Amino acid sequence: MSGNSVLFDVPGPRARRVSLIVSIVALLLILAGGFWVYTLLAAPRQSGGITLPGMFDATRWNIFADPQVWVFIAEGVVATLQAAAVAGVGAIALGIVLSLLRSSTIAWVRIPTAWLIEFLRGMPVLLMMLFILLIASTGAFWAVVIALILYNGTLIGEILRAGLVALPRGQREAALSVGMREFQSKMLVEFPQAFRQMLPIIVAQLVVLLKDTSLGYIVGYNEIIRNNINNLGSFYGNRYLFSLFAVTLAIYLAINLTLSWFARWLSRRTASGGMRRRRAKGPAQPLDPTQAILGAETSAAAKQSESRTQL
Repeated sequence: MSGNSVLFDVPGPRARRVSLIVSIVALLLILAGGFWVYTLLAAPRQSGGITLPGMFDATRWNIFADPQVWVFIAEGVVATLQAAAVAGVGAIALGIVLSLLRSSTIAWVRIPTAWLIEFLRGMPVLLMMLFILLIASTGAFWAVVIALILYNGTLIGEILRAGLVALPRGQREAALSVGMREFQSKMLVEFPQAFRQMLPIIVAQLVVLLKDTSLGYIVGYNEIIRNNINNLGSFYGNRYLFSLFAVTLAIYLAINLTLSWFARWLSRRTASGGMRRRRAKGPAQPLDPTQAILGAETSAAAKQSESRTQL
């Protein structure tokens, strides 16, 4: 008996035939939907008594022959990457500090930190950007960056705390047995292991951070969407809005898929047991920072309950 047939019955001829038919029907429906969308976009349309060409007509894409347009688009890409890079470094630094404070054994340090984390996690990022822009008058760039640092820093802090909680208890006991103090054990033994284990999830959270830079559109920051859709669209007119939208979408997909690929590669590289064990277990599961945080809270509650039982 093969390993794959242990958890479920091997499908018979009828089940395989039904699965094949369902797959073919689903593929035909997807192709039909794609063809309908294409014909809808490619069809000419009326606007103010004037017949406009379809969205895929060459006259709607001729602005991209101008090198100055690409220079302007590149400025938006650089602005987005710049804000994401600064916010990413700041969020990791803040996350490290919050994870250490949140896991402290001192109550008057741990409890206020938990309140602060819950407050920042519950506040919408856009509201945070508007608050910083209107109250602190920092300018659009720093409003975007500070808001992203505060929000994503709290999530990264909880992710790192999840890594600390998930470590075997013997790691701390071994460090204490050789004469280390609690803080030394956490900084020199526990935290490096937790950071390495949670690094793929942190990279996945940075992908979310990059996409959240698009909220800078509202506060006047010239990131990709505002630069392309608003500024270029206003200059060249609504005729080119679809083509600008398509180019903007392609840029976002290229950046985010590259970072997602890097996160999966990093997950395989840092997984315990190496590449060979990872292949034996099958494909990696999607990274979900929220599940990591919930796992940390559940594990912490279980350990507290176990300690009370032993007492």
